[in-house]
Amino acid sequence: MKKLTGIFLASVAVLLTACGPSEDTNKSAAATAPAQPQKVVIGLDDNFPPMGFRDEKNQLVGFDIDLAREATKRLGLDAEFKPIDWSAKEAELHGKRVDVLWNGLTITEERKKHIKFTKPYMANHQIIVVAASSDIQNKADLAGKVVGAQEGSSAVDAIKKEADVFESFAELKTFGDNVTALMDLSAGRLHAVVLDEVVGRYLAEKREGEYRVLDDDFGTEDYGVGVHLENTELHAKLDKVLDEMKQDGTAGRIATEWFGADIIK
Repeated sequence: MKKLTGIFLASVAVLLTACGPSEDTNKSAAATAPAQPQKVVIGLDDNFPPMGFRDEKNQLVGFDIDLAREATKRLGLDAEFKPIDWSAKEAELHGKRVDVLWNGLTITEERKKHIKFTKPYMANHQIIVVAASSDIQNKADLAGKVVGAQEGSSAVDAIKKEADVFESFAELKTFGDNVTALMDLSAGRLHAVVLDEVVGRYLAEKREGEYRVLDDDFGTEDYGVGVHLENTELHAKLDKVLDEMKQDGTAGRIATEWFGADIIK
Protein backbone atom coordinates (compact mmCIF):
# COMPACT_ATOMS: atom_id res chain seq x y z
CA MET A 1 0.00 0.00 0.00
CA LYS A 2 2.80 2.40 0.86
CA LYS A 3 4.55 1.51 -2.41
CA LEU A 4 1.44 2.31 -4.45
CA THR A 5 0.98 5.63 -2.64
CA GLY A 6 4.56 6.59 -3.43
CA ILE A 7 4.12 5.77 -7.11
CA PHE A 8 0.90 7.85 -7.20
CA LEU A 9 2.58 10.90 -5.64
CA ALA A 10 5.54 10.67 -7.98
CA SER A 11 3.18 10.60 -10.96
CA VAL A 12 1.36 13.70 -9.75
CA ALA A 13 4.67 15.55 -9.33
CA VAL A 14 5.70 14.68 -12.88
CA LEU A 15 2.30 15.82 -14.19
CA LEU A 16 2.50 19.15 -12.37
CA THR A 17 6.02 19.75 -13.64
CA ALA A 18 4.90 19.10 -17.20
CA CYS A 19 1.95 21.48 -16.83
CA GLY A 20 4.01 24.29 -15.21
CA PRO A 21 5.67 27.15 -17.11
CA SER A 22 8.70 26.06 -19.12
CA GLU A 23 12.11 27.66 -18.80
CA ASP A 24 11.62 29.18 -22.25
CA THR A 25 8.29 30.65 -21.13
CA ASN A 26 9.97 32.23 -18.09
CA LYS A 27 12.70 33.68 -20.27
CA SER A 28 10.10 35.05 -22.68
CA ALA A 29 8.18 36.70 -19.84
CA ALA A 30 11.37 38.27 -18.53
CA ALA A 31 12.25 39.52 -21.98
CA THR A 32 8.86 41.17 -22.46
CA ALA A 33 8.79 42.78 -19.00
CA PRO A 34 9.18 46.56 -19.17
CA ALA A 35 12.77 47.63 -18.55
CA GLN A 36 13.33 49.66 -15.42
CA PRO A 37 14.58 53.23 -16.09
CA GLN A 38 18.27 53.62 -15.53
CA LYS A 39 19.41 56.07 -12.88
CA VAL A 40 22.09 58.71 -13.29
CA VAL A 41 23.56 60.19 -10.10
CA ILE A 42 24.39 63.88 -10.53
CA GLY A 43 26.95 65.36 -8.16
CA LEU A 44 26.51 69.03 -7.29
CA ASP A 45 27.23 71.80 -4.79
CA ASP A 46 23.81 72.54 -3.26
CA ASN A 47 24.84 76.05 -2.21
CA PHE A 48 25.73 77.45 -5.63
CA PRO A 49 22.87 79.76 -6.67
CA PRO A 50 21.52 80.11 -9.27
CA MET A 51 23.06 76.95 -10.75
CA GLY A 52 22.02 74.59 -7.94
CA PHE A 53 20.78 75.44 -4.45
CA ARG A 54 17.99 74.84 -1.94
CA ASP A 55 14.90 77.04 -1.88
CA GLU A 56 12.87 78.06 1.17
CA LYS A 57 11.23 74.60 1.14
CA ASN A 58 14.66 72.92 1.11
CA GLN A 59 14.04 71.67 -2.44
CA LEU A 60 16.91 71.56 -4.93
CA VAL A 61 16.37 74.17 -7.63
CA GLY A 62 18.48 76.09 -10.11
CA PHE A 63 19.45 76.52 -13.74
CA ASP A 64 21.65 73.42 -13.91
CA ILE A 65 19.01 71.42 -12.02
CA ASP A 66 16.37 72.31 -14.63
CA LEU A 67 18.78 71.70 -17.51
CA ALA A 68 19.80 68.30 -16.13
CA ARG A 69 16.20 67.25 -15.44
CA GLU A 70 15.17 68.04 -19.01
CA ALA A 71 18.20 66.27 -20.50
CA THR A 72 17.80 63.10 -18.42
CA LYS A 73 14.06 63.04 -19.10
CA ARG A 74 14.72 63.05 -22.84
CA LEU A 75 17.22 60.23 -22.40
CA GLY A 76 14.74 58.14 -20.40
CA LEU A 77 16.92 58.30 -17.29
CA ASP A 78 15.96 58.87 -13.66
CA ALA A 79 18.01 61.75 -12.24
CA GLU A 80 19.23 61.57 -8.64
CA PHE A 81 20.83 64.80 -7.43
CA LYS A 82 23.53 64.16 -4.84
CA PRO A 83 25.05 67.11 -2.94
CA ILE A 84 28.80 66.57 -2.49
CA ASP A 85 31.82 68.35 -1.09
CA TRP A 86 32.71 70.31 -4.23
CA SER A 87 36.40 70.40 -3.33
CA ALA A 88 36.34 66.57 -3.54
CA LYS A 89 34.31 66.38 -6.74
CA GLU A 90 36.91 64.50 -8.78
CA ALA A 91 37.27 61.87 -6.05
CA GLU A 92 33.47 61.42 -6.03
CA LEU A 93 33.48 60.93 -9.80
CA HIS A 94 36.51 58.62 -9.89
CA GLY A 95 35.08 56.56 -7.04
CA LYS A 96 31.87 56.21 -9.08
CA ARG A 97 29.79 57.56 -6.22
CA VAL A 98 28.36 59.96 -8.80
CA ASP A 99 27.98 59.45 -12.55
CA VAL A 100 28.36 63.08 -13.60
CA LEU A 101 29.33 66.49 -12.22
CA TRP A 102 26.78 69.07 -13.32
CA ASN A 103 26.89 72.35 -11.46
CA GLY A 104 28.74 75.21 -13.12
CA LEU A 105 31.79 73.00 -13.71
CA THR A 106 34.54 74.88 -15.54
CA ILE A 107 36.37 73.09 -18.34
CA THR A 108 40.14 73.31 -17.84
CA GLU A 109 43.05 71.52 -19.47
CA GLU A 110 44.10 70.08 -16.12
CA ARG A 111 40.62 68.73 -15.40
CA LYS A 112 40.44 67.17 -18.88
CA LYS A 113 43.10 64.72 -17.75
CA HIS A 114 40.68 63.25 -15.22
CA ILE A 115 37.19 64.18 -16.46
CA LYS A 116 35.46 63.71 -19.82
CA PHE A 117 33.62 66.94 -20.61
CA THR A 118 30.65 67.58 -22.85
CA LYS A 119 30.84 70.46 -25.27
CA PRO A 120 30.49 73.83 -23.48
CA TYR A 121 26.95 75.01 -22.83
CA MET A 122 27.71 78.38 -21.19
CA ALA A 123 30.53 80.94 -20.94
CA ASN A 124 31.49 82.44 -17.60
CA HIS A 125 33.84 85.05 -16.13
CA GLN A 126 35.64 85.01 -12.81
CA ILE A 127 34.50 88.37 -11.43
CA ILE A 128 35.65 90.39 -8.43
CA VAL A 129 32.99 91.45 -5.92
CA VAL A 130 33.66 94.06 -3.23
CA ALA A 131 31.51 95.86 -0.69
CA ALA A 132 29.56 98.74 -2.21
CA SER A 133 31.44 101.21 0.00
CA SER A 134 34.91 99.78 -0.82
CA ASP A 135 37.56 102.01 -2.41
CA ILE A 136 38.90 99.04 -4.44
CA GLN A 137 38.49 99.81 -8.15
CA ASN A 138 40.62 97.22 -9.96
CA LYS A 139 42.92 94.21 -9.53
CA ALA A 140 45.89 96.43 -8.69
CA ASP A 141 43.98 97.69 -5.65
CA LEU A 142 43.87 94.14 -4.25
CA ALA A 143 47.53 94.45 -3.19
CA GLY A 144 47.78 93.92 0.57
CA LYS A 145 44.14 92.80 0.80
CA VAL A 146 42.47 89.59 2.01
CA VAL A 147 40.64 87.98 -0.91
CA GLY A 148 38.19 85.08 -0.70
CA ALA A 149 37.27 82.29 -3.13
CA GLN A 150 35.62 78.86 -3.02
CA GLU A 151 38.00 76.02 -2.23
CA GLY A 152 38.60 73.74 -5.22
CA SER A 153 36.95 76.17 -7.63
CA SER A 154 38.28 77.48 -10.92
CA ALA A 155 38.37 80.92 -9.28
CA VAL A 156 41.42 79.81 -7.29
CA ASP A 157 43.11 78.55 -10.48
CA ALA A 158 42.29 81.77 -12.33
CA ILE A 159 43.75 83.92 -9.55
CA LYS A 160 46.96 81.90 -9.36
CA LYS A 161 47.47 82.18 -13.11
CA GLU A 162 48.04 85.90 -12.58
CA ALA A 163 51.00 85.36 -10.29
CA ASP A 164 51.89 89.03 -9.86
CA VAL A 165 48.37 89.86 -8.66
CA PHE A 166 48.08 86.74 -6.50
CA GLU A 167 51.40 87.34 -4.80
CA SER A 168 50.36 90.90 -3.96
CA PHE A 169 47.48 89.67 -1.76
CA ALA A 170 47.89 89.74 2.00
CA GLU A 171 46.03 86.40 1.96
CA LEU A 172 43.89 84.22 -0.30
CA LYS A 173 41.29 82.69 2.00
CA THR A 174 39.20 79.76 0.75
CA PHE A 175 35.68 78.73 1.76
CA GLY A 176 33.41 75.74 1.33
CA ASP A 177 31.01 77.79 -0.80
CA ASN A 178 30.62 81.27 -2.28
CA VAL A 179 27.70 82.24 -0.08
CA THR A 180 29.86 81.89 3.04
CA ALA A 181 32.64 83.89 1.38
CA LEU A 182 30.22 86.73 0.61
CA MET A 183 28.99 86.67 4.20
CA ASP A 184 32.58 87.24 5.33
CA LEU A 185 32.83 90.09 2.83
CA SER A 186 29.70 91.68 4.31
CA ALA A 187 31.14 91.23 7.82
CA GLY A 188 34.35 93.00 6.83
CA ARG A 189 36.58 89.95 7.22
CA LEU A 190 37.39 90.03 3.49
CA HIS A 191 38.15 92.89 1.13
CA ALA A 192 36.99 91.07 -2.03
CA VAL A 193 35.64 87.76 -3.33
CA VAL A 194 36.47 86.19 -6.69
CA LEU A 195 33.70 83.93 -8.01
CA ASP A 196 31.71 82.84 -11.05
CA GLU A 197 29.90 85.70 -12.76
CA VAL A 198 26.56 83.87 -12.95
CA VAL A 199 26.67 83.33 -9.19
CA GLY A 200 28.13 86.71 -8.21
CA ARG A 201 25.72 88.82 -10.20
CA TYR A 202 22.74 86.73 -9.07
CA LEU A 203 23.62 87.15 -5.40
CA ALA A 204 24.52 90.82 -5.84
CA GLU A 205 21.06 91.48 -7.30
CA LYS A 206 19.47 89.68 -4.35
CA ARG A 207 21.31 92.04 -1.98
CA GLU A 208 20.99 95.26 -3.91
CA GLY A 209 23.25 98.04 -2.67
CA GLU A 210 25.45 95.70 -0.61
CA TYR A 211 28.00 94.64 -3.24
CA ARG A 212 29.72 96.07 -6.28
CA VAL A 213 31.22 94.17 -9.24
CA LEU A 214 34.52 95.49 -10.60
CA ASP A 215 35.13 95.98 -14.32
CA ASP A 216 38.31 93.89 -14.02
CA ASP A 217 37.99 90.11 -13.92
CA PHE A 218 40.19 87.02 -13.85
CA GLY A 219 39.31 85.72 -17.31
CA THR A 220 36.67 83.86 -19.31
CA GLU A 221 35.94 80.15 -19.09
CA ASP A 222 33.39 77.59 -20.27
CA TYR A 223 31.00 75.37 -18.35
CA GLY A 224 30.53 71.72 -19.29
CA VAL A 225 29.10 68.54 -17.83
CA GLY A 226 31.78 66.25 -16.37
CA VAL A 227 31.51 62.50 -16.97
CA HIS A 228 33.71 59.61 -15.82
CA LEU A 229 36.46 59.00 -18.40
CA GLU A 230 35.29 55.40 -18.96
CA ASN A 231 31.61 56.30 -19.48
CA THR A 232 31.82 57.13 -23.17
CA GLU A 233 28.24 56.03 -23.83
CA LEU A 234 26.69 58.44 -21.33
CA HIS A 235 29.03 61.20 -22.51
CA ALA A 236 27.91 60.77 -26.14
CA LYS A 237 24.23 60.75 -25.13
CA LEU A 238 24.58 63.93 -23.07
CA ASP A 239 26.43 65.71 -25.86
CA LYS A 240 23.69 64.79 -28.32
CA VAL A 241 20.76 65.75 -26.10
CA LEU A 242 22.34 69.08 -25.10
CA ASP A 243 22.82 69.91 -28.79
CA GLU A 244 19.15 69.11 -29.39
CA MET A 245 18.09 71.31 -26.47
CA LYS A 246 20.16 74.20 -27.83
CA GLN A 247 18.74 73.81 -31.33
CA ASP A 248 15.08 73.55 -30.33
CA GLY A 249 15.35 76.52 -27.94
CA THR A 250 14.70 74.61 -24.71
CA ALA A 251 18.11 75.41 -23.20
CA GLY A 252 17.66 79.09 -24.09
CA ARG A 253 14.21 79.15 -22.49
CA ILE A 254 15.56 77.68 -19.25
CA ALA A 255 18.40 80.22 -19.26
CA THR A 256 15.97 83.10 -19.79
CA GLU A 257 13.89 81.93 -16.82
CA TRP A 258 16.95 82.11 -14.54
CA PHE A 259 19.05 84.92 -16.03
CA GLY A 260 16.59 87.03 -17.94
CA ALA A 261 18.40 86.31 -21.21
CA ASP A 262 19.49 83.41 -23.40
CA ILE A 263 23.16 83.05 -22.42
CA ILE A 264 23.58 79.50 -23.74
CA LYS A 265 26.77 79.00 -25.72
